[in-house]
Amino acid sequence: MTVLELLTHGDGLSRSVAALLLLMSVSSWVIILWKAWLLRGGTRDVARSIAAFWQSASLGDAEQKLRSFDRAALVWPAVHAVRQLAVEPDPSTLGGAVGRAQRLTRVLRDALHAALRRLQSGQILLATVGATAPFVGLLGTVWGIYGALTGIAGEAGGFTIDKVAGPVGEALIMTALGLAVAIPAVLAYNVFGRVVGRIEAELEGFAHDLLGALGDTPAREAPLPPARPMPA
Repeated sequence: MTVLELLTHGDGLSRSVAALLLLMSVSSWVIILWKAWLLRGGTRDVARSIAAFWQSASLGDAEQKLRSFDRAALVWPAVHAVRQLAVEPDPSTLGGAVGRAQRLTRVLRDALHAALRRLQSGQILLATVGATAPFVGLLGTVWGIYGALTGIAGEAGGFTIDKVAGPVGEALIMTALGLAVAIPAVLAYNVFGRVVGRIEAELEGFAHDLLGALGDTPAREAPLPPARPMPA
């Protein structure tokens, strides 16, 4: 029995379970494909972008280089935010009353958090699908077996294996569907989690180094420390 047959021939609960599993599968695969595109070579691109930044002569030069290196736009927003510090803030506001080092800390933190939110997006859905899909399929299986046994009990002629094998086999398909939905979501969650963790560590280290290098330097065309070697 296919999912379409479960949707058309099952009772209300069976159709609801099958539809929910189908929705879970579609949504998780959309997230998997999108995150695979976002994180393709993510660790390498971030490392190359950071190396290109430190090899630049100024913030303006670094911002231009990062447009080609930073395909996922994870490092460039922090550099762009730092350059905006050249605009004099309104001293009558709380944000403008603090020193430049505090404003630099704030813009770097905001840029880092925005990048991390983008990297983490979809992880909760993958974890939820991976944890709940087997139980949703099991619910469909239990309900299907209950319905099959109830139908057999009401039939005349007694119990025979051919009367129970078909309905129970169809009910067990729900368990298989639940596992088929959950396994890709769990694998993707674990793989993406490791990649995101590595990128997060790189970005946090870059923000820390940038804060130390530019904490007391004018932002727009600030000279950068000696270049770091480009990774292989």
